[in-house]
Amino acid sequence: MAAPSDAHSRALVPLRDIRPSDLDVILEEEEQAWRHELDWNFRPSADLVRRFVGMRALNGHALWLNGRAIGYCYHVSEDRKGLIGDIYVLREFASPHHENLLLAAAVSSMMESPFVRRIESQLMMLRDPFRRELPHPEFLRRHARNFMRTGLAAARRLPPGKAAHRILLEPWSEAREEDAARLIAAAYEGHIDGEINDQYKSVPGARRFVTNIVQYPGCGAFFQPASFLALDPRDGILTGLCLSSLVADNVGHLTQVCVAPQAQATGIGYELMRRALAALADHGCDRVSLTVTAANLNAVTLYERMGFHIHRLFAAYVWEAF
Repeated sequence: MAAPSDAHSRALVPLRDIRPSDLDVILEEEEQAWRHELDWNFRPSADLVRRFVGMRALNGHALWLNGRAIGYCYHVSEDRKGLIGDIYVLREFASPHHENLLLAAAVSSMMESPFVRRIESQLMMLRDPFRRELPHPEFLRRHARNFMRTGLAAARRLPPGKAAHRILLEPWSEAREEDAARLIAAAYEGHIDGEINDQYKSVPGARRFVTNIVQYPGCGAFFQPASFLALDPRDGILTGLCLSSLVADNVGHLTQVCVAPQAQATGIGYELMRRALAALADHGCDRVSLTVTAANLNAVTLYERMGFHIHRLFAAYVWEAF
C-alpha cells in the first residue's frame, strides 16, 4: 500500500494502492449521511466501491491524513466522456479544500487522457456546491438541480388526470427498451438536461442510460411494478414513460419521467406519475423522491402540484472544451 510514511503528512493515494478496509470508516459514515439526509440506502453503492477497490479496478484517490484515509473520490470513463462517480470526506475533516484536492486529481487525470473530451458529475454530498471554487473553472459549467420528495399518504387521493382515458398504460417491459431510448432522445432534443447528461442527445446514449437504470444500483434498485409506459391507443406508439426504483425499504425514487414532444402538456406525465406513486404506496413505501433541473420550470411546477417539495439543492458540473 502506498500510504505516506509520515504520520502527519497529507497525500493523495491511488485507490488501486489501498485495501477496501482502508475505506470502511468513510463508507460507513457516508451510508449514514445518505440515510439521514436523503432517506437513501447507500449500502449497494458502497459495496460496489469496496468490490472494485479490492479488485484494484477503480480509478481515483483516497485522501490520506495522519496515517489514515479521510476521504475518497472515484471516476470512470466511457467512450469520450469521464464521470466523477462520488466524493466523500469525513465530517471531522470536511472542507472545500479537502474536497477540491480530490476533485482536482480526478478532473486532471481525465483531462490528461487522450480520449476524454467531456467530464460530467452530479455530487449529492458536495458542500456549498454553487459558490465554491472548483478545479479548472475555465472549462466548467454549473447547473442547479433540485432533490424533491413527498410523502405517499395522499398519493391514492390524486385524481385521474385529463389523459387518463386517452392513453394506454402498460407495465415496463425490456422489450420496449429500444422504443424508450428513441423516446428519451426525442424528448430531450434541445433540452437543458441534454447539456447536463449527453446520453440524452442520442439513441445509443439513451439506450445506455436506460440500461444503467434497470441493471445498476446508482439510482436505487429498479422497481418494475411502479414503472409504466404510455401508448397512443390509435397506433400503439410510445408517448411517455416513468421509471421507478427503491432506494430504501420504504422509500421510492422516480428515476425518469419523459413525454414525447408532440404529446407534452397533455397530462401524460401527470398520469404516469400518479400511477407510479400509487404503485409505490401499494408496495409499502411512505416517501418518494426525484431530481429535476431547476431551470425545467414546467416539470418543477408539475411536481409541486403533485405534492413534491424541494428538499436539497445540488449542482450538475460539466467540464468541456479542454
